[in-house]
Amino acid sequence: MTTSFFNGERVVVLFFISRILFSLPISLISHGVSLSLIAIAAFLLEISVDSSISPFPLSTRPGASSGILLGAITLPSLILSKLIQSSRGFSLQQIQPQEIEYLTLQYWATSASVFFVLLFLALRLRISHWGLRFSFCFIFLQTVLCIAALLSTSQIGLHPALKLSWVFFHGLASVKLIQHFMRTFPSCASIGEAFLVTAGIVLYFGDMLLLTIKKLCGLLVSSELDTTDEIKRSEINIIIQGLVLGLLLYPIALKYILQIWEWLINTIYSEQKRYYEIGRSLIFIASLGLALIVFVPLWMQFVQEFDMHPFFWVLSFVFSEPSKRLSLCIYWLCIISVSVLRFYTISKNSKIERILLRKYYHLIAVLMFSPALIFQPKFLDLAFGAALAVFLILEIIRVWRIWPFGQPINQFMNAFTDHRDSDLLIVSHFSLLLGCALPIWLSSGYNDRPLAPFAGILSLGIGDTMASMVGYKYGVLRWSKTGKKTVEGTAAGITSVLAACSLLLPLLASAGYIFTQHWFSLLLAVTASGLLEAYTAQLDNAFIPLFFYSLLCL
Repeated sequence: MTTSFFNGERVVVLFFISRILFSLPISLISHGVSLSLIAIAAFLLEISVDSSISPFPLSTRPGASSGILLGAITLPSLILSKLIQSSRGFSLQQIQPQEIEYLTLQYWATSASVFFVLLFLALRLRISHWGLRFSFCFIFLQTVLCIAALLSTSQIGLHPALKLSWVFFHGLASVKLIQHFMRTFPSCASIGEAFLVTAGIVLYFGDMLLLTIKKLCGLLVSSELDTTDEIKRSEINIIIQGLVLGLLLYPIALKYILQIWEWLINTIYSEQKRYYEIGRSLIFIASLGLALIVFVPLWMQFVQEFDMHPFFWVLSFVFSEPSKRLSLCIYWLCIISVSVLRFYTISKNSKIERILLRKYYHLIAVLMFSPALIFQPKFLDLAFGAALAVFLILEIIRVWRIWPFGQPINQFMNAFTDHRDSDLLIVSHFSLLLGCALPIWLSSGYNDRPLAPFAGILSLGIGDTMASMVGYKYGVLRWSKTGKKTVEGTAAGITSVLAACSLLLPLLASAGYIFTQHWFSLLLAVTASGLLEAYTAQLDNAFIPLFFYSLLCL
C-alpha cells in the first residue's frame, strides 16, 4: 500500500514542492499554503484515479500514468518560484512592486485554473473512494484560501469583485479547454499533460485579454489597472504573443471559412468540384495571410506603440546588427538543413532505435541555441517565436491536409514520431522547442540566476540525451521492473549536466554575468530533475525544463 502511494514520480514531486516551500519568504506564506493544498488534493485524486478499476471518463494516452499531481503543481510552482526570485530583487530595489503584484495575480489565476480542473475531474469520477472524498475537502479549502487572499490583497489595484471574476474566468476557461482538448485529440495526452497545456494557454490568453481590455477601456479602466502602465512589455514579447495566440485561434476561423466554402461548392455545378482542393488551398493561404499581415499586427499595434508595422520592425531589429544576426541565421539554416536531411535518411534506411535518433535533435538544439543565448539573447527570443509560428503553420497544414503539402508533411513528420505522438497530433517537436524556449522567455527582466535560462538546453539537450544514450547502450540496473529507464543512464544524465554547468559558468562570467547559484542548490536541482526524468511516464520534454527552471530560480 505504501509503495502504491509513493511511487518514484510522486516522491520526486513532493521533494520538489518541499524545496519550494523551504525557500518561501514570510510574505508568501499564503501562497505556500495554497500550493500545499493543491498538491494534497491532486495527490489524493491521482491515487483515486490510479486505484480505480473502471476506465477514466476522458480518453487519455495509452501507456501513460494519469500524471495529475505533476500536471497540477508544475505551473503554480513555476510562478511561485518566480515570485520568490522577484522578492529577492524587490529587497535589492531592482524591480518595482507592481511586478510582484502582477505575478501574484497570475499565481492566483493559475491556482484557480488548477483547482477548477481538479474539481471537474473529481466530479467526473463515478467511484466511491476515500481519497476522492478527501480531495474534495482540500479543493474546498483551496477555494476558501484563494477567495480570502484575493479579498485581502491588492494585486495591480483591482477591485475585489474584479479579482474574483478574473480568477473565476481562468478556472472556467481551463475546464472548458481541457474538455475540448480531450474530445478533439482523444488518446493524445495524459491528464497531467492536458493539465499543463490548458492551464498555460489560459494564462497566456488571460494576459493578452488584460492588455486588450486595458486599451479598450482607456482612462475608465486605467484607474483600476494603473500599475500595469508601469509593467513594460518589450516589442519582442508582444510580437511573439500575438503570433502564437493568433495561430492558435486561426484554426477556429478556418473551420467556419471552409464550411462556407464547401456549402458554396455544393451549390454550383458538379464539374466545378474537381477544383475543390485547389480552392481550399487558396482559401487557406489567403485567410492565413490576412490573419498574419493584417489582424495580428493590428492587435500588436493596438496594445503596444510600434512606430512601424511589426513586420518591418522585425526586419529593422534583425538588420540593426546584421553581421551578428544574419551570420547566426545562416549558421542555423546550415545546421537544420544538414541534420534534417541526414537524420531523415537514417530514419528511413536504418534500424537505429527511433528514440535514440530523436535524441540527436536534442544535441542539435544545444549547438544551435547555446551560442545565441550567450551572445544574442534578444534575437534568440524572437527566433524562438518565429520557429514556433512555423511549427504551428506546418501542423495546421498537416492536420487539415492542405493540398499539396499536407500529405508530404505528414509522411515526413511521421519519420520522427514515437509512441507519444499520434496521427491526430504530433507534439514532440513542439515540446522540444518550447522546453528550450520557455526558460529563456521566463528569464526576461530581472534574473539573478544566470543558469536559469539554460534550464531547457541543459536538461533536454544534454541531460536527457546522455541518459538515453548511456542507458540504452550500457544500462543494466532498471529503476522499475516495467520501465526502460536505468540507473546508469540517470547517473550519466546528472553527471553530464553538472559537467556542462562547470564549463558554462566561466563562459557566462566572461560575458559579464555574475554567478549567484550555490553549488549545493545546483546539485539538488540537477539531481531532482534527473530523477524525475527517470521515473515519470509523462512527456518529459514538457515537464523537466519547467521543473529544473523552478529549482534554479530558488
